[in-house]
Amino acid sequence: MTRTATCIYHFLVLCWYIFLNCHTLPEREDLKKSKIFANGGRWKYLTFLNLFLQNFFFGVAFLEDVLNRIKGKKDIKFLTAFRDLLFTSLAFPICTFLFLIFWIIILYDRELIYPRTLDAVFPAWMNHALHTSILPFMLAEIILRPHGYPSKQKGLTVLAAASLAYAGRVLLIYSETGTWVYVMFAKLSPVGLAALFSLSYIFIASIYLFGEKLNHWKWGDMRQPVKKRN
Repeated sequence: MTRTATCIYHFLVLCWYIFLNCHTLPEREDLKKSKIFANGGRWKYLTFLNLFLQNFFFGVAFLEDVLNRIKGKKDIKFLTAFRDLLFTSLAFPICTFLFLIFWIIILYDRELIYPRTLDAVFPAWMNHALHTSILPFMLAEIILRPHGYPSKQKGLTVLAAASLAYAGRVLLIYSETGTWVYVMFAKLSPVGLAALFSLSYIFIASIYLFGEKLNHWKWGDMRQPVKKRN
């Protein structure tokens, strides 16, 4: 795909995510949404954190496309490196993790993560916009453009920091309100919860490594060069 077509693609996906972010904002008169987002707001849910992350990533990708055409690659190396780090270490693994975990749990028992009462608040198209179409956009990004992967230590450290930050937020909300973000957490013992968080990180780290393999399969070795010390 040409640079112009890729730029248009990034712009269209960016507009789509901006629309979703605006459409899911709670309104004062919307008591159902206000109740769902009580005790932590939208940002207690991984779904909406990922929505913001995807919005931010495609915004950076579109900006990089535009500046690349105006200034050239040499003048925007930092932005390109940031875009690649954002995609490889956060956007792709978190999006894929959310897609897989959400639909696996839905198939097992949807009441644990997305109760039927939410169907009256978020219609089916919105549910698929938040939990289904997110993955094709990420896979298309791998196919359309190569991304330089950082060292595994750096990439997995960034991912671990984000995972710990979210786990910490979930625990903080529980300590302050006495309620869990997701119903399934209430069914686990402290040991079970620790095991769940640990296994979740192992799973999402595996997705990170899988993304690196996909990128290598499509574009060859795109790892970012390691700076040599003088």
